[in-house]
Amino acid sequence: MEDGTIEVERKRELPDGGAGVRPLLAELGCVGSAPVTEIDTYYSRPDVDYLATVECLRVRHRGDFAEITYKPASNPTTHGSDDVVSKVETNVVLRDGGQASTAERLPDCIGMRELVRVEKTRTSYRHPDTAGVTVSIDTVAGVGTFIETEVNRATAAGAAELIEETEKALGIIGNPTVAIPYRDLVLRQLND
Repeated sequence: MEDGTIEVERKRELPDGGAGVRPLLAELGCVGSAPVTEIDTYYSRPDVDYLATVECLRVRHRGDFAEITYKPASNPTTHGSDDVVSKVETNVVLRDGGQASTAERLPDCIGMRELVRVEKTRTSYRHPDTAGVTVSIDTVAGVGTFIETEVNRATAAGAAELIEETEKALGIIGNPTVAIPYRDLVLRQLND
């Protein structure tokens, strides 16, 4: 994602593990990536509770890829009543996946605390004629399977409508939305 790009997304539960929606994605002409496992380590500051602010600092790695991401705090403008989230992400892509362990030491060195580690397997789908729209099926270890429709643009204008249109085409409008990040779902599961 380019710097300054706004990520607009909504997640929904996918109780059948994606069995019903995967063939429909193919019928609609969407091309799926190979499934990848991502391991995300989330952090918070000692003076600001990132769980309360719905802020994010994470180190992600998968295979030979690693990045550090920051997402600002949520507010009524960034997190709508329809559970569509619109935020500018700041991403720093690291040289290679091996740097993830070094990147994970950095927050410790500056006094941040680790919140949780989230492991998910993701398959992303894109339609060749619909630039900037990605549909991902995520199986989050210990939590469940979800579908995330994401639009990346310079502005959020029209993105929520595009998400709604995509969800209608996939027949998932009736699936419950997920208003909290995977990080929080995993923490909830660990604390139950």
